[in-house]
Amino acid sequence: MYRLGNGFDVHRFAPERDLVLCGVKVPHTLGLLGHSDADVALHALCDAILGACALRDIGYHFPDTDPRFKGADSRLLLRHTLRLADERGYRPVNVDVTIIAQAPRLLAFIPQMIENVAADLGLPADCVSVKATTTERLGFTGRGEGIAAQATALLCRK
Repeated sequence: MYRLGNGFDVHRFAPERDLVLCGVKVPHTLGLLGHSDADVALHALCDAILGACALRDIGYHFPDTDPRFKGADSRLLLRHTLRLADERGYRPVNVDVTIIAQAPRLLAFIPQMIENVAADLGLPADCVSVKATTTERLGFTGRGEGIAAQATALLCRK
């Protein structure tokens, strides 16, 4: 039995924060604002996995009101999400993440992002897709106000 989930997340830019995407610190003048490390890409991926398992959303499991998650590494949140899927009897087959940002350019960082996600999910790299796109300067991402991400996860019964 296969289950499909998708996720979407948005974070606004903020000064004096690191920009972390799929666990990679990307050099940029601004980071993303959030209770955790604000890794918008991994947050969308967590939501996709949770959705495939009908386990609600990332805010339910890792609320921004809980001090335990202040500054949390989103790779740890992803690994915890994987454990929740495992407890439900599911494992990921493949995942696809799209990062939507006008800047910075992410091409050089994509291989490390894929490696991080593959390692965290226990998948071969060819079962992980991470890509970046712009909105052609349209909308909040196009104006450089923040970054959005969407993700899809295919899971199967173990």
